Amino acid sequence: MTDETAQQQQDSATNAEAGGPDMVPADQVKAALEAAGDFKDKMLRALAEMENLRKRTEREVADARVYGVTSFARDVLQVADNMHRALDAIGDELRETADSKVSVLLEGIDLTERELQKVLEKHGVKMFTPLGEKFDPNFHQAMYEVPDPAATPGTVVQVIQAGYLIGERVLRPAMVAIAKAPPKGAAPANES
Repeated sequence: MTDETAQQQQDSATNAEAGGPDMVPADQVKAALEAAGDFKDKMLRALAEMENLRKRTEREVADARVYGVTSFARDVLQVADNMHRALDAIGDELRETADSKVSVLLEGIDLTERELQKVLEKHGVKMFTPLGEKFDPNFHQAMYEVPDPAATPGTVVQVIQAGYLIGERVLRPAMVAIAKAPPKGAAPANES
């Protein structure tokens, strides 16, 4: 044996006793298994995080598709309201007595209003009129109360302005009048 080989064997024995680079194989396996467990844990966490990110991104993209027109839809609703108010201001009596040219104009405005509603619905904006429903502050804006003995207190008895939904969210609440109970001391109108 050469001096060099003898020195290497002595260094190996010294390192094994001190826990140096030439560890006992069982210790090496244990350390490798611990490192592999740590890497596996990190990999599983990274995969779970990526899956959550993918789902969140899909949800955000879907919301952007549905709710991306919200600002534009609010602006268009003002136009639809003005058109509806103009048609309501004419009244049935005036429509019946109007000459043929005015009747054609009114019919064109009616068709335009219906087409506007179709376009809004095509883009997920739906009108709702809650007449007769129980008041819900999430969907309705109470403008005033009306004493109505025939209606259940807290129900919508008049719709002042229709509400609109976009997807599952309220774009604009319906403006409504709510039935209230008649005063306790008041006698019903049909009793004499």
